[in-house]
Amino acid sequence: MSKAISAFLMLVMLVQLIRPLGLPGLRRRRDFWKLAVVAFVIWTVTLLLRP
Repeated sequence: MSKAISAFLMLVMLVQLIRPLGLPGLRRRRDFWKLAVVAFVIWTVTLLLRP
């Protein structure tokens, strides 16, 4: 499941670089780093919640 989440987030970051998503806070191409921060937080939470 974590591989699927990471693949999805990488795809979203790539799309953001090609054509901005237009969501609040993601209106410019250079805002893809915010998606990377979200991906890192999700990855960290996943690791902490694993038994």
